[in-house]
Order: sequence, then structure tokens, then C-alpha cells
Amino acid sequence: MSADVRVDELDELDKVDEPAFSGTVERHRRELHVHCYRMLGSFEDAEDAVQETFLRAWRRRETFEGRSTFRAWLYRIATNTCLDLLAKRRPTAATGGEVPWLQPYPDRLLDELPADGGDEPEAVALARETIELAYLVAVQHLAPRARAVLILRDVLGWPAKDVGDLLGDSVNSVNSALQRARAGLREHLPAERQDWTGGDEDAGTRELVRRYTEASVAKDIDGLAALVQDDVRCSMPPTPGLFVGREAVLQDWVEGGFEELGHLRTVPTALNRQPAVAFYLWQEAEAAYLPLTVDALRVTGGAVAEITTFHADRFPCLGLPERLPALGTE
Repeated sequence: MSADVRVDELDELDKVDEPAFSGTVERHRRELHVHCYRMLGSFEDAEDAVQETFLRAWRRRETFEGRSTFRAWLYRIATNTCLDLLAKRRPTAATGGEVPWLQPYPDRLLDELPADGGDEPEAVALARETIELAYLVAVQHLAPRARAVLILRDVLGWPAKDVGDLLGDSVNSVNSALQRARAGLREHLPAERQDWTGGDEDAGTRELVRRYTEASVAKDIDGLAALVQDDVRCSMPPTPGLFVGREAVLQDWVEGGFEELGHLRTVPTALNRQPAVAFYLWQEAEAAYLPLTVDALRVTGGAVAEITTFHADRFPCLGLPERLPALGTE
């Protein structure tokens, strides 16, 4: 049997050979990875969850009875895999707005997602809003089962009955859990959500990111202060610490030696459907600029509302260069 056979068109999945099965499940890898990422908040944990999902699917292929689509069957397995991982996860839950295990998701991989919702504005907005970092952080504050209900119902659009079948709950229980999850989500979302009407293509956003980049390279604290909101939030997972307010954020930068940094170069990028800037620091011993940090920006009302900074270990995942040459040698 060839690997391009559609498993969901077969009556007896247990008779499908492994190459054919693998070829079919691979078509769903990216969307399942994003689903697990929403559940777990970690790119690497989502990778592990998808691998475990595929393994479980192969081992339990005889349980696929065709009452739902093969895709929905995989989502069921993936959701249960995430719930199992969450049950064994770090003993401390997300607290105080901090999610130390939060990792970015590169836009270049999000672009691989199938366009199930088409080009409808509502579907596009939903896909963007439910992958942005502020949403991911808020979701991580929910209990695992509430998180699953919220994502399955509000993001994937599953009927309450299907969610109940997956979780072993009644429709009434699912609907009650959804109401509580939505209320919990609102408690942790920023008061103003990012305006996605223009996204990366919005001229105002591009200009703001340009000015932020130039002020950062120049270590211009006053210039940066003029670009951020009064209640700007700044975090650097997994490093502990959430700073809220312009004064607190700028003080942390100054005390952290920002103004004493050496020469910087930058590469514009995008993650979680948000503009981002990758910073490289000149290292004389290497005669090159090496990865330093990546700042993801949440922009609201023409100003930076939130800065989430990721460490240099995220550069490979984001597809960023491992080094930049000295200026004038490119």
C-alpha cells in the first residue's frame, strides 16, 4: 500500500501499513503542533506531544471506527496527550502573569497551517488572536481541563457534545466549564487586545518597530521611554520577573546594564503573529555578532504595550542566523 493512501477513506485502519499511516498523519503535523502549543505554551513540549500523539495513534489505530474524521480522531489523541503531560508537569502553575516555560512560535511555521477557515475575516482574526503571546499566557493560567474545553470549543469550534465525549463529561458540564474558562481567560488578558487590522503590514506598526529597533541599538533609554505605554509590561521567560509600568521596566533595563552593552546589530522577524526584533552582540573573540535576545512586541494604540524577551537559545527555532558578520564585511 502506497504512502499517499488517505487513511480516512479506509474502512479498516488496522490494515494500513506503517508507511501509509505515517504519510497520512504527517499531513496534520503542523496543525496538531499548534494545538499542543496552545495547550502547553512551550514549543518544545508541543514537539514531544505531537510525537507521542503519532505513536499513540499508530498503536491504537484499531480504535478508529470512522464515526468522526481521522483528523478529529488525531485531535482527540493529541488533547489527551497534552492533558497527560500537564498532569506530570512542573508542580507550580502560572502565577502573577508569569509563565516561565513560555516559548515563541515562528510565523514561518504558522504559515504552513491549512486554511480551514478560509479567508473569512473572523477566521483570520481568531487564528491570530489565539496564537499571540498574551493569549498563550492567559490560557496557561487555566486548569488543564478548562484549558482543553476553551481551546476545543472556542478555537477549534467543536460542538459541546464532542468535547464532552472526549473528556467524559456531559454537555451541561462542558458548557459550564466553558463559561468559567472564558471568565478566567478575561481575568488574565490585557485590557486592550492588539489591533490586528493591519498586522505586520500596518505602516504605523512598522514605523514603531523601526524606531524601537534604532533606540535599542543606540541604548537610548529616553527614546525607548517615548515608545512604550505608561503601563507597559516586560518579561523574559524563563528568567523570573514581570515588570509592569514604564518606570519599573526602564529601571530594570538600566540596572541590568543595558546602557553598557557593546555594539548591537538586529534582524527583524515575526513570532506568534507579532513583530519581533532579534538582537546580536559583537564578540571580539569571534569577530562576529552573536545571538543575544529576541524582543516580541505587542502594539496597542500606536505604542508598545508589552515586551516579551526570549533568550539566545530560541534563535534556531525561529530560523535566525547563528551569527552576523562585522559591518562592511558582508
